[in-house]
Amino acid sequence: MKNIFLFLMFTVISFGQAKKPYALIDAKMDKIPLDLCTSTDGIAKYINENFKSENDKIRAVFYWTASNISYDIDNIASIDFSEVSPDKIKNTLLTKKGVCIHYAEVFNDIAQKVNLKSYIVGGYTKQNGKVDVLSHAWCAAKIDSAWWLFDPTWGAGYIQNKKFFKKINDLNFKAAPNQFIATHMPFDYLWQFLNYTVTNQEFIDGKTEINKTKPKFDFQGQIEEYERMSEVDKARTALIRIQNNGVKNKLIQEMVQFKKNEADGLQNNEAMAKMQDISDNYNQAIAQFNDFIMYRNNRFKPLLPDEAIKEMILAPKQKILDCQDRIYKIGKFNDNNISNVKSLKNSIIDVLKQIEVQEKFVNDYLSKSKSARKGMFTKVTWFGVPLK
Repeated sequence: MKNIFLFLMFTVISFGQAKKPYALIDAKMDKIPLDLCTSTDGIAKYINENFKSENDKIRAVFYWTASNISYDIDNIASIDFSEVSPDKIKNTLLTKKGVCIHYAEVFNDIAQKVNLKSYIVGGYTKQNGKVDVLSHAWCAAKIDSAWWLFDPTWGAGYIQNKKFFKKINDLNFKAAPNQFIATHMPFDYLWQFLNYTVTNQEFIDGKTEINKTKPKFDFQGQIEEYERMSEVDKARTALIRIQNNGVKNKLIQEMVQFKKNEADGLQNNEAMAKMQDISDNYNQAIAQFNDFIMYRNNRFKPLLPDEAIKEMILAPKQKILDCQDRIYKIGKFNDNNISNVKSLKNSIIDVLKQIEVQEKFVNDYLSKSKSARKGMFTKVTWFGVPLK
């Protein structure tokens, strides 16, 4: 799936952090064998073998990602949108470099492989009171039944004089949603993890304090419902939420268009998957029909019981009727598939007419005496060719 995000690394150094409470976990992760660091499977295996609690595991995931990947300043605005998640992860682990989507992809993949519920969140950020000009990606994970937010990119270090310096920033580890919203605004308010959501205009204006006079939003229930949805419905409902929260800048406009394209693409893929299944059933019906034609051309020899002969024509007819019913229910598809769908519709109509002719022949045949049946046979050609 294509991704429209451009990604920005923060440029402000945070001072005054408390002494790290995760020193033992971090030290353990520093000892991970290098050969395990070539894949998220290897990293996850090491974490699972050395840590048991969800809290320790998520710290290990965050620390490894933030401390082992360097920010790729040179490629901040040259993202390969055609690159799929497995390739992003593979290339990031190979080069140990990336921008925020690469940090997020690696974090998310390891987290899921250590059996934690995790998501990548797309949005935009604010620094020094100003909204950044590029989109951003971070992560969310459910730890001990509560949702927390993680930004392994901002947690990895800082940029100064166009150079990246590694420095673990724990302010971006396991942040509470009501605090994180001050600097990180998801495009889709579902991923704010707040019962009283913040609008885009409020975020831009710096008014992110929880306002309990608003209608309460059951994000827990909505996430559970989201997880049960088809991919198409996930994209559709996300689009509605994004639009409802206010399209206030170019970044949000781009995400709206991306979600529209995503929903249309998923709808088309879903429709074409149904179309392929219908086409396969159509081809099976054609094969069965041609078997009948061959049997008729052989003057119904070897002789079968009347019910078996009748079934030879009814079976393909039922398949074709089923195909005809289903093809009008496949849903929305792209314009470049119109001709393919129309062609299959016409083929179904044509073969159904031919089957009905042969069904009439069978009914006439079965209504006659055995002696009268012999004079009914004439040669019939096979019907067409199967669809590819």
